[in-house]
Amino acid sequence: MSAEKDSSKLERKVTAGLRGASWNPDLVPSDMRTTVHPVQTFDQAPVIGYLHARGGEKTAVFIMHPRELLVTHYMVPHLVAGGYACWVQGPRTVGNDLRLEHELAVHDVAAGMVELRELGFEKIILLGNSGGASLFAYYNQQSLLEGPRRVERTPGGRPTKLGEAPLPVADGFIFIAPHPGQGKLLESMIDPSLTDEADPFSTDPALDPFASANGYKPGEEGGATYSPCFIPRYRAAQRERVARIDATAKAGIRARVAAKKVFEATGEGNRWLGNFSGIFNVWRTDADLRCFDIKLDPSERRWGSVWGAKPLVSNVGSVGFARVCTPESWLSTWSSLSSLASFDLCGGAVEQPAQMIYYTGDNSVFPSDAAAIFAGLRTSDKERHDISGNHHGQSLRLNEESGQEIAARHILRWLGERFECGKRAA
Repeated sequence: MSAEKDSSKLERKVTAGLRGASWNPDLVPSDMRTTVHPVQTFDQAPVIGYLHARGGEKTAVFIMHPRELLVTHYMVPHLVAGGYACWVQGPRTVGNDLRLEHELAVHDVAAGMVELRELGFEKIILLGNSGGASLFAYYNQQSLLEGPRRVERTPGGRPTKLGEAPLPVADGFIFIAPHPGQGKLLESMIDPSLTDEADPFSTDPALDPFASANGYKPGEEGGATYSPCFIPRYRAAQRERVARIDATAKAGIRARVAAKKVFEATGEGNRWLGNFSGIFNVWRTDADLRCFDIKLDPSERRWGSVWGAKPLVSNVGSVGFARVCTPESWLSTWSSLSSLASFDLCGGAVEQPAQMIYYTGDNSVFPSDAAAIFAGLRTSDKERHDISGNHHGQSLRLNEESGQEIAARHILRWLGERFECGKRAA
């Protein structure tokens, strides 16, 4: 193996590294203390907040993801050392897409906001990383509306109770590696060549993104080349597959509601169906053409997806976006056609100061996505920084400064310019 190839292989190992977004323990301030705060949401769900602080702070930076527990997020030590408290909110659906409805996740955010206000924090900045960004955009949209104007029902038809809930308004936003929303993200990733949702191996060869006849080429040497004719057909078919799953989810909900009404009114019919929430699998959700033809929407990203460089594995593996859903979680979270938690629907409500960090080697957020998100933020007090790094801000090259470190400097400078009075006294 040549020295050049060996170096490239080492680079991939270094940058792959930890797949999560955990902090460097060497950066944690020695006087930082973490307290655990069990709180209850307005709709009576128990959630937990973790407050990292040194004491005396008046501004808190709030971090949350709708399904991940980011207690040791890499930005925490930087924020606390910089004089800000950091609240990491645990969602009710940690690591579980099965029951994730974004309207309920809005209640989770609200519970943390209420707790922080009661703890005496004067300013609260919402830091949304990846899927946390679109959740916070949705929360913000709802918080700025009067109760009667808030979303009354989830896309699956359940009452949200958001109109009655206290939703404190945030003072500012930091969006790190934000994607357009989980539904929009999935539409760009879902494999439209699957023809039968019950058969993960069913394939329409004319739409197969991993067929050489359609332009696929594995590995980093040049990558795939999809034709200008194939790409629009593929994108249209992705949307059509989402629509088919939507129709199945909605039909299942209608059947359950109808059966329940009949049984409650007459005592007859299928009592089981009236209480049935069908769990279903969504296979083959790692097939964004931009991950394999890196000439599309070009950036510094490497060949492959956020799940790695083996798409045939990640596309049908047990771990993947939207792999296990209920009709309600699919419609609220993963459907680009039904979910309300997306930047194109909510970004225009961001009127507070906002900062956006885009990592130039991200292979789940692409340049066109980042441009659209930033342009859609209504506030005039906004700034964007493009930083070398992968989706988690890890270095793309050997001996390159971590994107996380660069992002931290931008964030602390931005916070200091706007919220200096909320810092802990030195």
